[in-house]
Amino acid sequence: MNTRILSVLCVAILMASCNSTKTTQNDLAINIPIETAIDLVNINEDRAPVTINPGRFTTESVTYRLPRVVQGTYELNDFGKYVDDFKALDYEGNEMPVVKVDLNTWTIADAKKLDKITYLVNDTFDIEVEGGIGKDEPFSPSGVNIEPNNYVLNLHGFIGYFDSLKNSQYKLDIAAPADFVRSSALQTVGSSTSEDGKTITTSYFAPRYFDITDNPMMFGDLEVEEFQVGDIKIVLSVYSPNKVHSAASLKETIFKMMQAQKTYLGDINATPRYDIFLYLSDGKENSAKGFGALEHHTSTVVVFLESMSEESLAENMTHVVAHEFFHIVTPLSVHSEDIHYFDYNNPTFSKHLWMYEGVTEYFSVLFQVDQGLDDDTEFYKKIMEKIEYSKRYDDAMSFTIMSENVLKEPYKSQYINVYQKGALIGMCIDILMREGSNGQRGILSLMKELTNKYGKNKPFEDDKIIDEIVEMTYPSLGVFFSDHVVGDIPIDYNKFFEKVGLEIGEGRVETNYILMNGAPIVSGDPENGTIFFSEAVLENSFWADQGVKPNDVIKTVDGSEMTMANANTILGEMFNWNPGKEIEVKLDREGEEIVIKTTTTKTYTNGAGIMEKEDATDAQKTLREAWLKG
Repeated sequence: MNTRILSVLCVAILMASCNSTKTTQNDLAINIPIETAIDLVNINEDRAPVTINPGRFTTESVTYRLPRVVQGTYELNDFGKYVDDFKALDYEGNEMPVVKVDLNTWTIADAKKLDKITYLVNDTFDIEVEGGIGKDEPFSPSGVNIEPNNYVLNLHGFIGYFDSLKNSQYKLDIAAPADFVRSSALQTVGSSTSEDGKTITTSYFAPRYFDITDNPMMFGDLEVEEFQVGDIKIVLSVYSPNKVHSAASLKETIFKMMQAQKTYLGDINATPRYDIFLYLSDGKENSAKGFGALEHHTSTVVVFLESMSEESLAENMTHVVAHEFFHIVTPLSVHSEDIHYFDYNNPTFSKHLWMYEGVTEYFSVLFQVDQGLDDDTEFYKKIMEKIEYSKRYDDAMSFTIMSENVLKEPYKSQYINVYQKGALIGMCIDILMREGSNGQRGILSLMKELTNKYGKNKPFEDDKIIDEIVEMTYPSLGVFFSDHVVGDIPIDYNKFFEKVGLEIGEGRVETNYILMNGAPIVSGDPENGTIFFSEAVLENSFWADQGVKPNDVIKTVDGSEMTMANANTILGEMFNWNPGKEIEVKLDREGEEIVIKTTTTKTYTNGAGIMEKEDATDAQKTLREAWLKG
C-alpha cells in the first residue's frame, strides 16, 4: 500500500477514535481536526448548508473567516459575501451572539460555549457578470456552482478557518445524492450510505487549511477518465450539460499534450497525480460567464463554452491546461515567502508575476514548438499576438511594482498583461541565456536550477531573487532586469529577434475571424442593441471574400440571434472558429438580409509578423534552433 495513503487512513482512524471518545482532555479544538460538512442534498434556493464543528475552545472569543483572496487569482473576491444565515450554536443548540466584523469575518464571544457554526453558501456562477475576470464576483474557475446536475466545489468558497487554528487538520464530509459521480483532488478516507440508500456521505482529510483551498472537487452528472502519462496519474472530469463533449473525446488530446509536457520538463516531476476539472457552460443566464482556468498545485479548474467545436475545445484545452500544468514548476517548486506563507485575508504579493504567470505562459507556448505540436510559423504567430496585445497595456510600467501592487489601481487593470508581456519577458530571458551559453542553457534549465535550490518547501526572498538569478547566469540578464522588469523601459523585441535571425516585418499574415492585429473587427451600438462589422472587416480576407461590408449588422450566427446580452458568448465562439467549419451568418445591410453560408478558410490581413531574415548567419540560425528545439 502507498505509504501516503496508509498515513492518511491512520489519521482517519485516529479522527474516528477521537470523535467517539471525547473527553475534557481530547476534545480541545487545538488537539483535534476541525469537522466540516457540506450538504448537497438539502439545497436551499441554490444555497448549500455548511456546518463547522471545531471542538471545544478555552478562549473568551474566536474569529472565523472565509478568504478575501485565494492564491492564483490576484483579485479581491470576498467569499464571505456569498454566505447567508450565519449562526453560532452552543452545546444546548441555542443561538449565540455573533458580530460580523467585515464581509469575510465573524467574531463569537463566550467561545467556551461554542459547539458549532452553520451557514448557507450561495452559487456564484449565476451572479457572475459577463467577462468574469477582473470583476467583483469570483471568476468562474475560482467560484462555486450549485445546480441540480452539477456542483463545482472550490472549497475556499465553502470552508473557512479560525484565526487560532490556522494550522489545524480538517475532516470534511460531503453528503450528495447516491447517483452523483464524485471527483476530488482531495484524499478520500471513507464513505457511508443513508438507510434509504439515496444519500452517500464521502469523507475527506486535509492536513491544513491550505489543502482545503488547494483541492477542488466536482460532483454530479459528469464523466471521469483516468490514465497514466509516464508516472503521473491524470484524472480528467468533464461536465457537459447537453453531452456535446465528453471526457473520453478529450482524453487523447490531454494525453498527447501532457506527454509532450512531461518530455519537455524532463526530470522536473513535482506531482504523482494531476486532476483536471472541466465545466462546459451552456451559455444560459445562470451558467458560468468567465472562461479560462484557475491553477492549483496539482489540479486545475477549467471553464469553457459547451458550444465550442471539438477542434476549438481541443486547441483551447491544450493551451490553457498546459499553462496550468506548468505551474508545477512555478509557483509550486519556485516561489517567494508571500506565496509560501499566504494570508487569505490580508495578503501581500510578490514582485515576480513575470515568473509565476509570465514564464508559465511562455512555457505553454514554447513547449508546443519544442515538441512538434506547432511548427515555427505557428509559434511566431502566437508570439506576435502577444506583442500586439501587450501594447494595449501600459508598456512603460515596472513589472515588479505592478506585481507587488496588483490589487489596486493603476496596477490592477494591468494584471492581464502578465500573460502577454510577462510571457515575452520569459522569451527575452530565454534568448539571452541561449546567447550567453552558446545554446546550452535556457529558461527551462534556469527554472530547474532554482527548483533544485529551493523546491516547494523552501521559499526565496522576494527582494533577492533577481540578483540570485543574475549571479547564476550572465551579466546581460542583469541589464535586462534592471531596464525592463524592475525598470520601466519598453522592450525592443527586434533586438532579441536579431540574435536568432528573425525580425518583425510587414507582410501578409494569418489572422482571426474576429480579432485582427490585436483589435476587434466588430463594434456595438448599445442604443440599438446591435453588433456590426467595422471598417477593419475590409482588411480581413475571409470576410472580404464573402462580400461583407462595414456597418453590416450581425443578426444570427449558426442560428443563434446576436444580442448585446450574449455578444461576448457568440463572438467568443467565432474567435475559436478554425478553417473547415461550416457556418451560416445572417446580416442586416440597411434593411436587406444577407446570408453567408460557407465553409471557413484561413484568413489573412496585412500587418506585422515575425519573419526569418534572409541574411541570417549560420550562428544566428544555430542559436534559433537551440532556442526553439531545446
